[in-house]
Amino acid sequence: MKKVSDYYPADGRVILHVDMNAFYCSVHAAEEPHKYKGRPTAVAGSSELRKGVIVTCSYEARKLGISTGMVVNQALRICPSLIIIQPNFHLYRQYSRDFMQIAYSYTPMLEATSIDECYLDITGSKQFGTPVEIAEAIQGRIAEELSLPCSIGIAPNKLLAKMGSDMKKPNGISILRLRDVPKVLWPLPCAQLFGIGRKTAAKLVQLNIRTIGQLAQAEEQLLIEHFGVNGSWMKLAANGISQSPVRTEREPNKSIGHTTTLPQDVNKPEDVRRILLNISDQVARRLRRQNMLAGGLQITIRTPEMRTFTRSHMLNHPTEDAEVIYKEACELYRRHWTQEKPVRLLGITLQQLVPKEEAAVQLDLFDYEKQPKKESLIKAMDALRDKFGENAVLTAGMLGDDPSVLIRNSKLRGTSLQKDNLPALD
Repeated sequence: MKKVSDYYPADGRVILHVDMNAFYCSVHAAEEPHKYKGRPTAVAGSSELRKGVIVTCSYEARKLGISTGMVVNQALRICPSLIIIQPNFHLYRQYSRDFMQIAYSYTPMLEATSIDECYLDITGSKQFGTPVEIAEAIQGRIAEELSLPCSIGIAPNKLLAKMGSDMKKPNGISILRLRDVPKVLWPLPCAQLFGIGRKTAAKLVQLNIRTIGQLAQAEEQLLIEHFGVNGSWMKLAANGISQSPVRTEREPNKSIGHTTTLPQDVNKPEDVRRILLNISDQVARRLRRQNMLAGGLQITIRTPEMRTFTRSHMLNHPTEDAEVIYKEACELYRRHWTQEKPVRLLGITLQQLVPKEEAAVQLDLFDYEKQPKKESLIKAMDALRDKFGENAVLTAGMLGDDPSVLIRNSKLRGTSLQKDNLPALD
């Protein structure tokens, strides 16, 4: 049986985990410091009482008792001066690309795990200095060039790097070696071990395993009996052991979905169709970004009583077309939902994804001549929205044969689609 020391990387791997601090709020503070910097802020979908949930909040707000997941009206009772900011995902993606580019300049071995965090394997980056010097350089450049704070963990593997980046926030740099695990991690409750959620931690407590140290010393067979193959992983993780490499290419998504909590309950078919139209547009756009086609579709419906229903079916042919997705979603809703019943949340999930180059696209016998022009129009619209934001272009009459394009952004009015290498409509 292997000892813990046998898992220590013989090649001396050095992994960084870069974690942006209160990312969404920090981006707004960087964009408009006179309005938001140093003030209690929170990003939420809405400031209205029922539907608003805090997505993230600034550290100034956290000191006052505000936390992620809190309902907006509750947060405002705690802190009446809390500034609620509407999310701007185009802006967040722009800043995400910028900070990732800074990190990438120190190593091509970068794995982005979300919009605000990434792993870096800097084992081969000695020309930039020691691991601490590289971490300081990345943190300093992100602060200077983007005015954003970040925390960085330095460790021999991804697990410990992730745990390290959480140790000092905001703007901290932490080193977590394998030999530090008994002193630093073992006294902590199991729920603080990355990868263990509240439900799993509660089950561990029932087994009288409360700390990471107790988990590290638990019988592996006992853990396997209660948690299956995850039991072995939990024991290794509690000992600070992880063999997961930094993956520069993420595995393709098995599904793409989007849900939206509505400002107020809706039950009118025209309101539902308008919402499904918007969601269809968003998921289709994400599908095209990944150069995938969807072979199946699922809709999600949640009632005011918080009961959730899903209905799905396979499509006749794989598609990336928002028009097709919208029609199928509306048909699923019509078949499976009584119009009089109010709805609190709606969502669409695209399933059975296949790479576009591997799938045969079915052309309509009567519309095949229009297909190239339609694809060119969609590409042009996607390019405009990539450059100027999601609200720059809206489609009117998406279901018609000749959808019109509404230019929303004042910067775009009078702008030719030929500019900046955007595809032409014809």
